[in-house]
Parts: sequence; C-alpha cells; structure tokens
Amino acid sequence: MRRGERRAVGGSRPGSPEPARWAAPREPLGRRSTESEVYDDGTNTFFWRAHTLTVLFILTCVLGYVTLLEETPQDTAYNTKRGIVASILVFLCFGVTQAKDGPFSRPHPAYWRFWLCVSVVYELFLIFILFQTVQDGRQFLKYVDPKLGVPLPERDYGGNCLLYDPDNETDPFHNIWDKMDGFVPAHFIGWYLKTLMIRDWWMCSIISVMFEFLEYSLEHQLPNFSECWWDHWIMDVLVCNGLGIYCGMQTLEWLSLKTYKWQGLWNIPTYKGKMKRIAFQFTPYSWVRFEWKPASSLRRWLAVCGIILVFLLAELNTFYLKFVLWLPPEHWLVLLRLVFFVNVGGVAMREIYDFLDDPKLHKKLGQQAWLVAAITATELLIVVKYDPHTLTLSLPFYISQCWTLGSVLALTWTAWRFFLRDITLRYKETRRQKQRSRGDEGGVGNGEGHLSGPEGSLGPEASEGEGVPAPH
Repeated sequence: MRRGERRAVGGSRPGSPEPARWAAPREPLGRRSTESEVYDDGTNTFFWRAHTLTVLFILTCVLGYVTLLEETPQDTAYNTKRGIVASILVFLCFGVTQAKDGPFSRPHPAYWRFWLCVSVVYELFLIFILFQTVQDGRQFLKYVDPKLGVPLPERDYGGNCLLYDPDNETDPFHNIWDKMDGFVPAHFIGWYLKTLMIRDWWMCSIISVMFEFLEYSLEHQLPNFSECWWDHWIMDVLVCNGLGIYCGMQTLEWLSLKTYKWQGLWNIPTYKGKMKRIAFQFTPYSWVRFEWKPASSLRRWLAVCGIILVFLLAELNTFYLKFVLWLPPEHWLVLLRLVFFVNVGGVAMREIYDFLDDPKLHKKLGQQAWLVAAITATELLIVVKYDPHTLTLSLPFYISQCWTLGSVLALTWTAWRFFLRDITLRYKETRRQKQRSRGDEGGVGNGEGHLSGPEGSLGPEASEGEGVPAPH
C-alpha cells in the first residue's frame, strides 16, 4: 500500500503512534516520472517529534547557570571569544528547532536545518572578514588559531616530471611515490560526493576537465597549480576524479533502483530487521533522478552553465583563500570548509533542480542554494580585495587565445542552438506549409478542369456541326 493510503482508507492502526505531520504525503499527481515511489507506514516516534520546549528549557538553564553560578573571568579576550561562541550556539539552537525544512529528511530534518544555520554563520563571518583591512583580517584569524596570521613559506611545486628517473638508482619512480599523499584519497572521495550531488556523468566530467585547464591557465598566479602533465591528466582526471565519478554513478544506479519502503523501528519484529532499518536511516528517504537536459531550452542551458561556473569558482576559492588568508593546506579550517560544502552542496543542487524542473511548485530558489551562491560570491570578493595584484597578473598570450576561442565557440553554439536554429526551422516550416497549400490549390484547380471538360466542351460532333451548316 502506498504511503498515506492506509490513513485515507482505514485510519491509523490501533495502538500505533500517530502519523507525523512533516511526513504528509505528496499528491499522487505531483510525483514526477524521475521520482521513486515511496511506501511509508507513517510511524511518528520520539525521534521525529519536535522538541522546541525541551531545547528552550535546556538553553535557559545553561544560560542561567553561566549568569548566576559561574564567576566571570577578567580576561577580555577570553570573554569576547566565549560570548561570540555562545551567541552562535544560541542561534544554532533556534535554527535547528524553528528553521524551515529543506528537501532532505534523512537522517533527520534537524541535521539539514543545522547546516542551513551554519551557512548563515559562515556567510556572516565572511562578511566580517570582507569589511576588515587586509592586515586586520589576517590577524583576526589568530583568535581562531594563534598559529595563523603568518606568511606561508615558499614551496617548490612541479619540479622534476619524469615518470622514470634514471639518475635516481635507488628509486627511479620516486616522482610518482612523492605524489601519493593524502590528497589522492581526498580527490577520490571529493569527486565521489560531487557525483552524488550533480547526478550526471557529463557535467561531472566537464567540471573535472575544465578545472585542470584552469590550473594550467592560473599556474602563473598560484605556484601550487604548477603540476606535471601526468599529475594533471593521469593522476587527477583519469585515476582519482574518474574513479570517483564511476563509483558515484554506480551508487546513483543503486539508489535509483532501490525500493523505498519505510517502517517504524518498533513495528519490525526481528533484530536483524531493526539493525537494517537503523542503517538505512542514513540513506535517502526517496530518490529523484536528475535530468538536466541543457539543450532543451535557453533557460536550462544558462542554468547548467551557471552551475558549472559556481562549482569551478568554489574550487578555485579553496586555493585562493588559503593563499590570501595565509592558511596552510593541512590546517583544520581548510578541511572544515570542505566538510561544510559537502553537506550543503547536495541540498543546494536538489533545490536548483526542483526550481528548474518544476517552476510551478517551486516558484523561488531554495534557501540553501541562495546561501551557497552568496557564500561563493563573498569568498571571491575577499580574494579580490585581499590580493588584487595576484588576480590582475595577465594571462600568457597563448592561454588567453585558447580561452577566447573557447568562449567564442560556446557563444556561437548558443546563438545557433537557441536563436538561429529556431529561426531556420520556422522559416523551413513556413515554406513547407506554403508549398503544401499551393499544391493543394493546384490539385483542386486541375480537378475542376477535368470535371468541366466533358460537360462544357462541345465534343467532336459539336465541332463538326459548327463548321457545317445544318441541313434544312
């Protein structure tokens, strides 16, 4: 029985919990062809109920303890840090309990509300950094970690690019082993998760290849973009990115074929079934297969180009922010930012797809997608303000020529596909209709002449009668 049908037919089962309001079924006519069918018994346990009063009571008790029973230290810097952290925690408590739910509900809607509020906090932090001077913004990070605020040491990238180094007799393949660091599994895991977000092989492959071209183009600005050719195309594109995309597509295939049938934990009789149900709590509640169809309309084409642009810009911001804010690549803030984008990126992509695919139901861009776009733009503005000299370093001539040629080809294809092609097709269709109408008119005229010939003509006897006088 489909989700919600039991309630419509016979109501809730005696002794079972009341159905959850948040799990109200979507109308059958509203389910898209790319969306999986969901079966749910509607069980609402303590885990799913709202706990607004409980959270408010605990929060008030904690604040009362700090105010009445704890002595305030005389350290101004410490009190400032603790006050900022407490303000952020209170805002997160409010958001987790009161913010609007997004498109995801597993493992719990509160989990995604938490990351939505973290997005707001991160955007406000970026705005604060943006309004500081360059020196003050870099030194402000000392409040987060006293080791920060120090210029990064110069490092040598690229170097010897020989796959086999005959000069090194002990280990001629040392160049390959030197690249086998923690960034190899990070590349694989990152592209596996990006594939789960985008859900399209072509878009993932385009982003992967284009980022390598960007690294080639910008290596004169950032030294760590300078890599060996085999590191770009073999290690990154084929091995790490390609394998991550492949595993992601296999996971998407499994998720699209999976049966989404949900039961309450206490309604499952066996312990094995209960453990399986707990494990599946961390899988999607339902599944929507993304069909971007970029060539179907100009709106979708521009949207897909915008998504690719934002993805590439977010990737570049990772490197440029480390450079302008003096963050070491292995610092925990860099890892925390990547974890943040992993959690908010999937929600943002789903909201963008819903906005494009079903504009009648989703009349405005989702809240998480809006915040991700704002965060990406603010990070770019910080990079522009903090180090305009690096960004204004002119591209080498041959690289600028390549990007100009690529831009011209993209614009030409766009003009042909969505403007010139449509005009040509309409012109051909108009000509075809005119020719068809002329043929129909000619056929009608010929038919009328053929029918009037025997009746209107005088015939041979009549013609003879015209030339010979009639006998008296």
